[in-house]
Order: sequence, then C-alpha cells, then structure tokens
Amino acid sequence: METKAISPSAVTTTAHLPQLHLPRNEGMELDLDWVASVQANTSAIERRAATLPGRRSVKKEYQAAWLLKAISLIDLTTLSGDDTEGRVNRLCAKARQPVAPALLSKLGMSGLTVGAVCVYHDMVPAALRALEGTNIPVAAVSTGFPAGLSPYHLRIQEIRESVAAGAKEIDIVISRRHVLTQNWQALYDEMREMREACGDAHVKAILATGELGTLRNVARASLICMMAGADFIKTSTGKEPINATLPVSLTMIRAIRDYETRTGFKIGYKPAGGISKAKDSLVYLSMMKDELGNRWLQPDLFRFGASSLLGDIERQLEHYVTGAYSAQWRHAMG
Repeated sequence: METKAISPSAVTTTAHLPQLHLPRNEGMELDLDWVASVQANTSAIERRAATLPGRRSVKKEYQAAWLLKAISLIDLTTLSGDDTEGRVNRLCAKARQPVAPALLSKLGMSGLTVGAVCVYHDMVPAALRALEGTNIPVAAVSTGFPAGLSPYHLRIQEIRESVAAGAKEIDIVISRRHVLTQNWQALYDEMREMREACGDAHVKAILATGELGTLRNVARASLICMMAGADFIKTSTGKEPINATLPVSLTMIRAIRDYETRTGFKIGYKPAGGISKAKDSLVYLSMMKDELGNRWLQPDLFRFGASSLLGDIERQLEHYVTGAYSAQWRHAMG
C-alpha cells in the first residue's frame, strides 16, 4: 500500500512558537448589562450541534494530517489518586514521543509533541524533570480540583505554590454555586483573584458545565471568566457525569467569538472529558475552524483535555500507513 507523506507545514508541532504569541487577555471591568443580554437558544444550538458530525468529512492524507494536528493539541493528563512519579515519567515520555518514530517517518513527520502535560500539584516537579529540554509546558490542576470546595484562601495558595513549583499553566475550577445563584459579582471577583495569583502562568477556567443547569448559564459564566482575565475557558474537570458535549462547546466558543469582537482579545478553548475517539477530534477541529477560524487550530488557543484519545488516533494513523488496525495494547500511554 502506498502511503502519501504528510507535509510538515500542515501540522504545528511546538506549542509556543514565537510567531504564535498573542497579547494576553487583560480582562475588563464587570459589565452586568452585557451579561444580562446574553441568551442561549437551546433548541437552535442543539440542532446546529447535531449537524456537525456530518458536515465535514476528511479522508486519506487529509485525515492523517488533521489527526497529527489533533495530537499537537492534546493536554496529556493523569489525575488519579494512585498517581506515582513512575506513572508521570511514562506519561511524559509519551508526551515527548506520542507516535512511534517509525510510523512518523512513514508519514514524513518528525518533532511531534503534545500540547502539554497536566498533573496534580504534587507531581509538577516530577513532570518538569521528565520534560526537561522540551518546550512542552506542565499544567497543574488547582483550587480544590475537582469540586472546588476547599477553603478559599487555600485555593489561592494552591495556585501560588503550583506556579512557584514551575507550572506554566493552571487549570482552576470555579465555584458552581455562584453561577447557579446568578451571583456574577462573586464569580468575577473569584476569577480575578485567581488570575492574579497565577502571575505569568496562563489560567484555564474550568466551568464544570455539566453542573451549571442551562446553556444560558454556560454562556454567561464563560463571559464572566473572560472578563476577569481567563486565558482559556474549559468545559469540565472530566469528573462530572456529563463532560464536554457539542452543544456546550458551541455555546462557549461563540462566547469566545463575541468577547474577541468586543475586546480584541483571543481566548483559548479546552473541551475535556468524554473525547476518546479520533473521529470526535475531527468534529471538534472542524467546528473550531468553522466558528473561529484557522487561528484557533494552534495549541496556544485550543487544547483537548484527553489521554485515551491519543491511543485511538495512533491506531487510525497506523491504519492509514499499513491498511490494518493494530491492537489497542500496542498504543499504551507509557
């Protein structure tokens, strides 16, 4: 079977190339009139989302290129109570070399890495050591992840300690009660203080959308977090019963589009939880391209919060090269 090599220019493999640097979101004063004007037509959003899987179909070398792109956007993650330094070392080795060198060579590619490695605070030093010499940033979940119900001063201190330990990105969880009670001032103040605690580290605000009740709440919470200075907005912790969905994603990325139109700042988006199949990543990539444009197909503005996704993408790439699917055990995380 003849395999057509993928053009390296089709895939950005380094998360922080100089030409990709953007002005960081400075936030703005809380605008409650703007927040109150935000609505979400649930039936229309769901109808639009239902059409997305069938609207774009990429095949052969084009599909392979998109899947390589998806790998460069993955936040490779381990967030388990039984995490060990050995597990983190294996995960980081996978982050540095996410696809077997022989397979990459047949695709005409080299230098491919994931977007980041995401761990609990205690594992930040181990991840930094394992990723030394690369441009792969370490992200730490913080603020009482996943529930976000630890004492507030401890949540702020946890952010500071993760930044001091060397994390370049902080994934924080918002207090869902502020959204459910429509206490937008409290949500804004909380997010603002968390942003300040992050310093130079970029902050991803996890909305836990499966616990917010309505798409209107999702839209308004997205806007508040961006007003308060979030660099990314993220769907879920991955621990809720309902995580990333297409209707939620469509709601959040349209909030990102509105915020950019109003302020000029580009905000990143991270769907997390439940994205485990290569075909799902293609749907999300096409949605980002359609709704926000090609600029949002780079790792400084889009990430997948997933690890099992990588294994399925590897299998699809091997099928492209060999014409046969390999066993899943051949594509372990480490």
